[in-house]
Amino acid sequence: MTKKSKLILAAASMLLILTFFFPIWKINLEAPQYPEGIGLNIWLNQITGYNPHDLQTLNGLNHYIGMKEITPDSIHELKVMPFIIAFMILFGLFAAYKGNRNLVKVWIIFFIILGIVGIIDFYIWEYNYGHQLNPHAPIKVPGMSYQPPLIGKKQLLNITAISIPYISTFLIFVSILMASFSLYIDSKMKKKKLES
Repeated sequence: MTKKSKLILAAASMLLILTFFFPIWKINLEAPQYPEGIGLNIWLNQITGYNPHDLQTLNGLNHYIGMKEITPDSIHELKVMPFIIAFMILFGLFAAYKGNRNLVKVWIIFFIILGIVGIIDFYIWEYNYGHQLNPHAPIKVPGMSYQPPLIGKKQLLNITAISIPYISTFLIFVSILMASFSLYIDSKMKKKKLES
């Protein structure tokens, strides 16, 4: 690989450091009783509310409709994800150092697979929380489930749930595009050398 393509790949890998500082997903809930809004930020290693007590408030609401309490410490993915991203940073830097196109391709494919698995896992997590309801809950609506949308907007009783990818998701996407661009630049520059 050329020096320029190696630098682009190294920058793509280093960009992933920022994912530790911004949420990867957000779920916003709009309801008449919460005019200021209430919601969750999902990070690589934690789940927090928009406001200091949002998670506690949501767990209180969930109790009434029979949903399980959201306890970040019990979510295995939040413990694993930081290590996966750290590995991808180091892998990307190693591929840049070696200048091996095949390693870069493996890095990109692995990241795409991780993204697909992550989205499927998140959907299953939402499904379980929204469907596995306590039959003894104070409020029971026959046939009603409370799964938030994976992406987009959904009405849940008098609450509008909006779920969207957030800053860290876009950082990962940009990182993958940069790595792909490094391969493109490398191919283009090698082709120019062969033609000259």
